[in-house]
Amino acid sequence: MKAIVVTDQAAGTAGMKLVERPQPQAAINDVIVQVHASGFTADELTWPPTWTDRLDRDRTPSIPGHELAGVVTALGYGTTGLSVGQRVFGLTDWTRDGTLAEYIAIEARNLAPLPGDVDFTVGAALVMPGLTAWQGLFEHGRLGMGQTVLVHGAAGVVGSMAVQLAREAGAYVIGTGRGASRQAALEFGAQEFVDLDNDALEDIGRVDLVFDVLGGDIAKRSVSVIRTGGTLVTIAGPIEARPVNGRTIDFVVESDRAQLSQLAQRVRDGRLRMNIGNVATLDDAVAAFNLAERPKGKTIIRIRP
Repeated sequence: MKAIVVTDQAAGTAGMKLVERPQPQAAINDVIVQVHASGFTADELTWPPTWTDRLDRDRTPSIPGHELAGVVTALGYGTTGLSVGQRVFGLTDWTRDGTLAEYIAIEARNLAPLPGDVDFTVGAALVMPGLTAWQGLFEHGRLGMGQTVLVHGAAGVVGSMAVQLAREAGAYVIGTGRGASRQAALEFGAQEFVDLDNDALEDIGRVDLVFDVLGGDIAKRSVSVIRTGGTLVTIAGPIEARPVNGRTIDFVVESDRAQLSQLAQRVRDGRLRMNIGNVATLDDAVAAFNLAERPKGKTIIRIRP
């Protein structure tokens, strides 16, 4: 099968290659999925599990990509809950070969059924941004109706999901980003927008929750706008600052079948709009990841036409 592999961490996306690899075999509780569309996040080439296994042993050449939508072609011993021929989407294990390939072996528990009226490209684009936003807002942030949430990067891939889900949940949503992102953030549902280059973040008043994708100084400054007992949730790594009598949580997204199904239903109902940027074929994937400018929206590799 065709697959993208990486072997050199220092090379980043420039070290990606399209090669022939053996088709994977299904272990206990696995399924084999013929991948139709795959999502990729450039940051994953900095993640240790891309390069080493759980025992810190080198696992290159490894296949990156963790988001997929496709069709089940085989079941491993003991696998239940899915069937051959079923359309699925989901998030792979971090330390196993990923989704930038024609086929993948993946634990069945990491997949959810993909409704027939949701395109494979949309399914793949929904997985990590949708789960990240859902878990950050509701599991870790405990966001409720009537609360105020500050969403950094509100026009970005994850931020735009957070804006839409928070707004639907009845929260008041303030988005942030660069000035050029204002209109997009408002169109995704933000009720206010803070231009981080020109507006004073501290002028927005007090919020119950900050959903952070930026980290660094912006995340630290955000603590000052959180109400006593509020929460800062970030995906940008540990942050020492915390709100008064509140919590600071950094987390890594996990696959969840029930949440994936909830997200897919929202797409079907028109309640959730995707933020898809460049869509390329597997043959053109290396070039797609090495563009001079980082594309707006989620990059999706369409494995099958």
